[in-house]
Amino acid sequence: MGHRVLVVEDEEDIAFPLVRTLEREGYEVGWVDTGQKALAELEGRPADVVILDLGLPDLDGLEVCRRAREAGYDGAIMIVTARAGELDRVVGLDYGADDYLSKPFGLAELQARVRALLRRTAGARESAPVDGVLRIDVAARRVYSGEDEVPLTGKEFDVLSILAANRDKVVSRGRLMADVWDENWYGSTKTLDVTIGRLRQKLESQGVSDRVVAVRGVGFRLEGAPEA
Repeated sequence: MGHRVLVVEDEEDIAFPLVRTLEREGYEVGWVDTGQKALAELEGRPADVVILDLGLPDLDGLEVCRRAREAGYDGAIMIVTARAGELDRVVGLDYGADDYLSKPFGLAELQARVRALLRRTAGARESAPVDGVLRIDVAARRVYSGEDEVPLTGKEFDVLSILAANRDKVVSRGRLMADVWDENWYGSTKTLDVTIGRLRQKLESQGVSDRVVAVRGVGFRLEGAPEA
């Protein structure tokens, strides 16, 4: 059965291209134009991914996100908005969003992010707590090794989340610096190396089998431990 995506957007000239693009990708796509309709839709017909606009006519998108999580929705929520401020992004993630995309955005970028969210949520839903197996609760911003929580700082969590969303693929140093710190960061990239070092130590101390591997001159990759 194919994946279902729910688009929550009140502007037709934005919603229609999104719906058409996602349908061409093979997804089953629903579209609603208010927050109340989105909550009702999720209750009756859950989606794998929700693409949620913040500027809805009845409820703020952040409130929709919060209510959906409180009602038990465990799929992915990607916020799309013209609000580009860092504070809005942080608040959205705190309310339970998994990703944040600022308008205007390219359809190719949105497609790539939807695919990444589907991989992430599919893994989270299928995995049961097993000793040494890494489990990431994006909504709660918590990481587990089996049933034991791995205490991470905010930056460590963000780095790990990006690596996990691109498991077995190299994520460049530049992307990690831009996504976790700031695209206009002018400090030393040693900050990233220090964060990676602490992250490795914490994962190893908790018996996590996955490893953060450095690819010289490029970036980092999260991969499973090799078989003995």
